[in-house]
Amino acid sequence: MKTVAQQMFRTCNKLFSGKTPNDVVEAHPSNIETAAQLENIQHLPCPSNPHGVEAVRESVHGVEAVRESVHGVEAVRESVHHVEVVIERAHHGGGWLLSGIICINILILGCALVSGSAFNSVAITAVHRQIFLIILLLLTMLWMLFYAAVTSRKDQAILLKDSHAGPVWLRAGLLLFGLLSLLMDIFKIANYVGYLHCDSAVKVAFPVVQAVFLFVQTYFLWVHAKDCVQLHTNFTRCGLTLTLSTNLVVWMAAVTEESIHQTEIPDLNVNVSHKMYRASYGNHKCKCSHSACNTFKEAFYYLYPFNIEYSLFASAMAYVMWKNVGRLVEDHSHHSVKFRLKDVCMGPVTGILLVVAGLVTFIIYEVYILKEDEEKRNEALLIHFIMNIVIVSLMSLSTMIGCIVYRLDHREHVSEKNPTRSLDVGLLVGASLGQFIISYFTIVAAVATGASGYLNALNLSWAVLTVLQLGLQNYFIIEGLHREPFHMMQEAALHTNAHLQEHTEMSVVMEINKSSYYLTSSFHKLSWKRRILKDVCAFLLLSNIILWIIPAFGARPQFDHPVEIKFYSFTMWAAIVNIGLPFGIFYRMHSVASLFEVYLIS
Repeated sequence: MKTVAQQMFRTCNKLFSGKTPNDVVEAHPSNIETAAQLENIQHLPCPSNPHGVEAVRESVHGVEAVRESVHGVEAVRESVHHVEVVIERAHHGGGWLLSGIICINILILGCALVSGSAFNSVAITAVHRQIFLIILLLLTMLWMLFYAAVTSRKDQAILLKDSHAGPVWLRAGLLLFGLLSLLMDIFKIANYVGYLHCDSAVKVAFPVVQAVFLFVQTYFLWVHAKDCVQLHTNFTRCGLTLTLSTNLVVWMAAVTEESIHQTEIPDLNVNVSHKMYRASYGNHKCKCSHSACNTFKEAFYYLYPFNIEYSLFASAMAYVMWKNVGRLVEDHSHHSVKFRLKDVCMGPVTGILLVVAGLVTFIIYEVYILKEDEEKRNEALLIHFIMNIVIVSLMSLSTMIGCIVYRLDHREHVSEKNPTRSLDVGLLVGASLGQFIISYFTIVAAVATGASGYLNALNLSWAVLTVLQLGLQNYFIIEGLHREPFHMMQEAALHTNAHLQEHTEMSVVMEINKSSYYLTSSFHKLSWKRRILKDVCAFLLLSNIILWIIPAFGARPQFDHPVEIKFYSFTMWAAIVNIGLPFGIFYRMHSVASLFEVYLIS
């Protein structure tokens, strides 16, 4: 017993001595050892002589020593946690502030140049904007090469990985959008080469530099998206905010150019037709030297949506890396989840039917809306409004079913710190504001003008249902992202059964084996709750894809239907749509990514 007490006191001395946190954690006994020592003390023989009394006194002292040791362990745990917090705050010090300042300045300057070069009547042209972007792209590539060749190869530089950051499906999406953006740059190069004899060579140099940047950045994010850098933290933070701001400026430039292509401010004193809303392709004085210029122009404008989404994907991944610099990630392994569509049927089938129907109506809309016949144009708007009303109505209904299942579900909410999940929620809510703005402005205009006529009534119904669908979908996705995955709860149940199996008799063991078998088999056989949630996620995912395709590839009923233009004036309404619609388009694609994540963990 003296030996036990001496060990306890020796442990306490080590605990409260001036050791590092790691030494402290290694020095204290585990809870299992402490419990074993208490059990040995409690099973000492009852004393019947003075030696026994002395033994009891020693055992009492041993118990007190054990209790002091337990309190010491708790104190050390608190101190270790405090040290980790202090270390993490230290990593967030000057580099965090400096990198934030760099990001804000680049974004504001880029916004000013992009806005200033949107119209040819001012001194700032597209060439000046492209020179600024070339400088940003080159600086960002230099930092990425330095990080890959120097920082990441240093010892102790990347000891930890964030298992939640940069999942393989997100990196695969980045690769797909990167390849399509590379194709867009190739078409741009082929187009602008025909204008070298009468236009600036910068217009050829920019897509060349951007193509190289796409290759370097895609490789960088594919390899290093999960890094939690512990070396060169200040420089790495500044480099990541440079990457973030560069991608956002490229996104702003692409959105502005695509918006100018789709809309053009008409002469407000003249009642103009729909053709004046379609912007022309640059200066007619400079003629192309080869005959394929118009083909290449049409082609790369249709690829703009993929380049826009690539920039936003890259910005999100760079932001998560920036948050992870110097972060002490808890050792939680990310459970691999298999994507299996055979367990669900109703959601994917209905979603595919909606996608096909939406593509057909989109093609009809694009063909009819360019005709001079007013009846054909009204027919195109009628088909478009009805199709969108059907889509958002079915989405709202399925989302309500999913929310009801959440109320019946008893899964715990995730409480651990996760920058990826926080970013997903923030982007989801923030991007939805763009569509909310357009919908509410449409509601006000339609109600104020009386909503007379079937087109106005359909337009109002579409706006109201869109507001409802956005709110329900945001709740469904955010709730799903914050729930514990089903497979983790099953593994915990299996672990509990295995623990009970060690402390039961043979007859009970057989029952537990049966329950364990049923739990294991149910891992592959979905319950009705999981099946409904997966069906809802699959249907919403496909529905958001078609709602992304329709506006991203040129459908602009906001300009083809004249109610809002007459109510707000074209200048104000064009500003509202051209600011809100890009965020609405991004919201749909971001919802696809978030719904895929919810599908995997359901």
